[in-house]
Amino acid sequence: MNRLRRLLLRVVAGTAVGALAGFAVAQSAPPATAADTGSAVTVSGRGEFKDMKFTVGQTTHLTSQAITVSWTGGTPTTFAGTLFNTDFVQIMQCWGDDDGTVPSNPGPPRTQCQYGASPTTGRGSWPGNDYDDTRQVFYSAEPTNYGQDERYGATNPNAPGEVPFKPVSGATITSNTQNNPYFSRNTTNEVDFARTGADGRGTENFEVQTANEAPHLGCGEPVRTNGVTRPRSCWLVIVPQGHLDLDGKPYADHSQVNAGSPVSSTNWKNRVAIPLDFNSVGTNCALGAKERPTTGSELAADAMTSWQTALCPTGKVYGYTELGEPDTRARLGNDGSSGLAFTTRALGADAGTTAPGDSTVYAPTALSGTVIGFTIERRPKAGASTATQRLAGSKVTSIDLNPRLVAKLLTESYRNSPWGAVVGSTAAKGYGWAKNNPAGLASDPEFIALNPQFAELSVAETPATDTDLLTSLGHSDSARAVWQWIAADKDARNFLAGVSDDWGMRVNPYFSTNADLNPTGFAFTPADTDTYPKSDPWCTIPPGTGATEKQCMIDFHPYVPDMHAGALHTLRADSLWKANWDPLSSPPAFKTPGPQTVGSRFMITITDAASAARYGLQTARLRNAAGEFVAPTTASLTTAAKSASGKGVAEISPSNVKAKGAFPLAQLVYAALRPAKLEAGARKDYAALLTYAAGSGQVSGADPGRLPAGYAPLSKALRTRTAHAAAALLHYTGPSSGKGGSAGTGGSGTVGTGASSGSAGAAAGGTGAGAGGASATPSAQASYGGGKAVQTTAAGRTPADPANPLRYAVPVGAALGAAAGAGAPFAGGNRLRLPLRVPLPGGRTVTVVPRLALPQRLRRLLRP
Repeated sequence: MNRLRRLLLRVVAGTAVGALAGFAVAQSAPPATAADTGSAVTVSGRGEFKDMKFTVGQTTHLTSQAITVSWTGGTPTTFAGTLFNTDFVQIMQCWGDDDGTVPSNPGPPRTQCQYGASPTTGRGSWPGNDYDDTRQVFYSAEPTNYGQDERYGATNPNAPGEVPFKPVSGATITSNTQNNPYFSRNTTNEVDFARTGADGRGTENFEVQTANEAPHLGCGEPVRTNGVTRPRSCWLVIVPQGHLDLDGKPYADHSQVNAGSPVSSTNWKNRVAIPLDFNSVGTNCALGAKERPTTGSELAADAMTSWQTALCPTGKVYGYTELGEPDTRARLGNDGSSGLAFTTRALGADAGTTAPGDSTVYAPTALSGTVIGFTIERRPKAGASTATQRLAGSKVTSIDLNPRLVAKLLTESYRNSPWGAVVGSTAAKGYGWAKNNPAGLASDPEFIALNPQFAELSVAETPATDTDLLTSLGHSDSARAVWQWIAADKDARNFLAGVSDDWGMRVNPYFSTNADLNPTGFAFTPADTDTYPKSDPWCTIPPGTGATEKQCMIDFHPYVPDMHAGALHTLRADSLWKANWDPLSSPPAFKTPGPQTVGSRFMITITDAASAARYGLQTARLRNAAGEFVAPTTASLTTAAKSASGKGVAEISPSNVKAKGAFPLAQLVYAALRPAKLEAGARKDYAALLTYAAGSGQVSGADPGRLPAGYAPLSKALRTRTAHAAAALLHYTGPSSGKGGSAGTGGSGTVGTGASSGSAGAAAGGTGAGAGGASATPSAQASYGGGKAVQTTAAGRTPADPANPLRYAVPVGAALGAAAGAGAPFAGGNRLRLPLRVPLPGGRTVTVVPRLALPQRLRRLLRP
């Protein structure tokens, strides 16, 4: 048994560290901000495309995020078989100065654009022809066809040449550009094919990358010109492909793809370029300044990172470490070492814990929520109506989900979720329950009843699409809220208990709340769950792959490190499932196929409202306790906050969200501090942070320092309470640890009125003591005079944003740091010490490996 325990520890540790250590630097990305609608730009096409107008929704204050690119006046896209043929749009990001080729529309050189990283293998379902999706061109001194080039490829006119790629620094790539060292299919943000609909319109969410995601472009990197340092601006380039050749006549052959590379000189003449201005990716915090640590809820991450940029120039430096709320409360409750902790619940609220004996200050800081974001494109079934056919390839903008449907996804109950357990009419032993279940969400009669358009849509129902939700690893209050929402619904409770739905679908027994049905012998308890467990032990060699190794549920449905990553991968339609077996690799292994094919993408995730807004995801309308389907908006979050109840830290309980227009998974985030554990200087600095958060930090906007999209401004009552909490810190009397923002051994003390208690009505902005009317547009002036720090306006810079290594090459230093951090838990023997955290530049850290939630049967093996 001891050998089994040690083996299990090594497997869990090795898998978690190997899969997640590369994600360490993702959390320092600067926050998305509310779309700067004043920076939208519309540009007209030229020549064949003179009737087209292209609009980019945001062109300033950019960070790593999505922006909307839309167009009108086009000709509907046509296909040659499954390949894009005529009248489509291609989009890319570029760097550099104007190349002078189009005086009426300045733009970058084509050699400095991130484009051409289409798949080199597995192109069976890929809609490109090796020319329109690469940098390959055919040389011609006097081009007569699109795709020809009068400059590149001259050394061998009988074979394709290539347009070089020149990075902002490093060697220029002149050949084999599809396999260049700077960007690949899994990291590029290029849009190879964007469809124009039957109405001549099209839209695409384009992922903007900073110098940290794409160092070879350098966007947002501070550059000094004529004695002035500014963030490097870049370009968004749109290349429309049409149905006329260079001679102005329609392509003669409609049976094959005629379009050539968008970076060929012939196509480049039609390019539309739009300047993009970035926030600086450098930090403006003074070197050597004393840093005050903050830690906790991911729901506060984008807001906190934005506020840091406004406070840094004043000398107030606040580090931020993202950590699941349960772990955050445990740390603060045990010794107060985190200084300030972001949480949605009070210390002592978790089972088996008690509140510390000294006083705790709670200050409302953010109102956001947990959402279900998605990227879904319409792929009509054969025989679909004309109206549906006309929408082919367009994005679904809204879906309705009830608690039982979400429970089906999270419990891996769809037939194709345990991939290979049911093949044809044969079910593996123990999986007879899945045989008659729908293959996935899109074919579930319950889902179609709520979303009738899916009756005419075709979805490849695999682990990569609609059989599960992309979820994050670790304990969180967001996961708890989702399960609380499910547990509060009678239909969902009955389903989990083993009662079939109205169409005969049954729950995966490994998630049954009925111990008699659950193969583990233990009942699943959703009301006490704050993770997204993968309890089904199913493993198999995936059918049809020819593989020699098995995959298990964690392979079919991988975790992401946090909700931010879930939103990013949903934007890119990359499920992370390594579905392709490569027998020629050494050793043979499963490999990722990369993002899904354009026109039939289907990805769905549980994320936070700020991350969904950052990456332009559509969000599902969820059914609240009143039976109304509600989307997460500023108004619906604000309405839900009025239902918050509880003394001290009023929580928004999904079962109490009954008001019309209230979003059921809204969440209030509090800053929690134990003043007895802080010295006077730390209390003063944290008071400045709270004062800013309650004032200018509640003004929505695109500028750094403002409240990013995905948050609703706090009500006047909540802001007043935060101001009182700041005053309580400043005027605290009692023993102090004298250890700054770190843990100490101080005793109890006295805090100001309103700091750690208050009626539910006041907390929600109702009629409790100190309550006032809610305001959607609070004053930009701080509600408490906390000194120079809170009078500083946003400086227009964002903290350093280290690259996400799932998509980008990690700098050697960061890799070594992650490797060293990964080894640390094992240095003291064979017991793994979790959570594992890795420090990041700019004072932030990220939890690489949180405390793991193992199935009950595995936890028994790990007990000493």
